[in-house]
Amino acid sequence: MVCRMRVIVVALLLSLTGFVTAKEKTKTTLPAYVLDAKTVMVMIDPDAGISMSDPGGNRTAQSDVEKALLKWGRYTPAISMPMADLIVVIRKGSEKAVQPTIGGVPTNDRPVVVNPTDTGIHIGAQKGHPPGDTQVDASNTKPSQGAEVGPREDSFAVYQGQAGNQGQTGDPTVGVPVWRYVAKNALRSPEVPAVGEFRKAVEEALKQQQQQQKKKTP
Repeated sequence: MVCRMRVIVVALLLSLTGFVTAKEKTKTTLPAYVLDAKTVMVMIDPDAGISMSDPGGNRTAQSDVEKALLKWGRYTPAISMPMADLIVVIRKGSEKAVQPTIGGVPTNDRPVVVNPTDTGIHIGAQKGHPPGDTQVDASNTKPSQGAEVGPREDSFAVYQGQAGNQGQTGDPTVGVPVWRYVAKNALRSPEVPAVGEFRKAVEEALKQQQQQQKKKTP
C-alpha cells in the first residue's frame, strides 16, 4: 500500500511541475561565475531512488562524468559543497516508466549493498558522506523497497556552488539550475555527451565575453 501511494504521489508531482521528457538545454548564455569557476563537485540527484535492477547505475554515471570533466581539464574536482564553485547534479534515466527502487538512503552516501538471499533481497547501507554534504546521515535512515516514476532520459544540471557564492546558505541545488541538459544516454560512457554539450556552452559564452571586451576596448 505504501509503495502504491508513493507512485501516485510522485506521478502527481511530475504532472504539476511540467516534467521534461525530450532533449533539453537551458541558457546558452552563461553567467560570469560559471566562466570564472575553478572547482566542481558532481553529485547524484538526492531525489533519485536506487534502481533494484541497476543499483550502481547513478554512481557509475557520477564517476564517468567526473572522468569526462577531468579530461576536459577546465575544472578541478571538489569533494564537498563548501569547496565547490559549481555543483553538477546527475541522474540516469530509466527504460521503465515505473521501476522498483531502494529508498531511505542518502544517494550520495557510500554505495548501498544489495545482497540476494534465500528469502529475497537484503538491503544494507554503509555510513559516511562527503564533508559539507547537507544530506541526513545514513545512521538516521532506514533502507526500504519502493517504486518510482522516473524520467526516461539522463539529466545533467549545473548549479552555483557554495565556494562561488560565499553568502549562500543551505543546499544550493534546491533552486533552478543555471544550465541543464536532458537527453537519452546523455551520461553514457565514454563520451558522456552531457559534458560535451556543457563544454560547448562554456566555450560559446567565453567567445561572447571576449567579443564584448573587444567592443569596450578603445
